[in-house]
Amino acid sequence: MPNSGVGVFALLRDIESRSRQKALGLPQQLEIRPAQTGIGFLLQNIALVVATREISEILPYPPLTRIPGTVDWLKGVANIRGTLVPVIDLLGFAKQKTARLNRKNRVLVMRRGDFISGLLVTEVLGLRHFFEEEKTTDLPPAPARLQCLLDGGYQQGDQHWGIFSTRRLTDTPEFMNVAAEV
Repeated sequence: MPNSGVGVFALLRDIESRSRQKALGLPQQLEIRPAQTGIGFLLQNIALVVATREISEILPYPPLTRIPGTVDWLKGVANIRGTLVPVIDLLGFAKQKTARLNRKNRVLVMRRGDFISGLLVTEVLGLRHFFEEEKTTDLPPAPARLQCLLDGGYQQGDQHWGIFSTRRLTDTPEFMNVAAEV
């Protein structure tokens, strides 16, 4: 019986050796980096992103009631589930050139306190995720009036995204004054 301990030890060593040969590697170590998530959209050919917390919903272009005596970039008012929402042509506001409507157009509904408004954009590109090291103070090429509404940008490869700020938009006196000049 004195050899039985050596045999058991050899058997355990053999089992360990075969287990190591067939074992999967250790779990992969992933680096978790915090990311900012926003809604990517186009304003003509300018790529922009807005924080998801600033937009309450995204809608197809709704039927509108035009309001006489207002600026051209105020497209009208939409009845969204019983709430009257003014719809602003963001391109028209930024460039004084009204947007051409097509099936890709969307309305981003923003709420800031009691203020609600819909922003007509060229196209919504979906959720976009950005890492802190992609943030830049450089603004994408855009009209001066639009650049005033941007809080920096993100650079992902060749794509430069401007960070659109609804706060800056609602703080702009021209945005809050929709009466047409006579």
